[in-house]
Amino acid sequence: MDAKHDLLFVYGTLLFAENQFAQYLNAHSTFYKKARFKGKLYNIGHYPGAILHTRAPGYVYGSIYKLDDPDEVFSNLDGYEGISAENPLPHEYTRELVEMETDEGPLTSWVYLYNWPVDEDSLIVSGDYLKFKL
Repeated sequence: MDAKHDLLFVYGTLLFAENQFAQYLNAHSTFYKKARFKGKLYNIGHYPGAILHTRAPGYVYGSIYKLDDPDEVFSNLDGYEGISAENPLPHEYTRELVEMETDEGPLTSWVYLYNWPVDEDSLIVSGDYLKFKL
């Protein structure tokens, strides 16, 4: 497994060109490849939340970006994802290294995982937020 720490898997609002943080990400990274991980994707309202679930029958689908300067990018995106020091605990998301599946084999990438209960949120069965929003 590749253990690069300059990769970020995105599956939600960071994939939409009109999102200012997606624009920031695109200016400070390069698209690397499509990927997926075993888990469940939920509609939290105006954005999705992914939960790692290695025994789930489905996947969460998205794209991996190679970050130009991971420290700088994460200092900006962590605030957007609500996990900066200014955000109250427990944070809505956590940033974790997760094994991803790609057409070329597995690799490890950072991903923002949802950290709050999803009991009242609806499951996005396809695991693909872009398809869900179209």
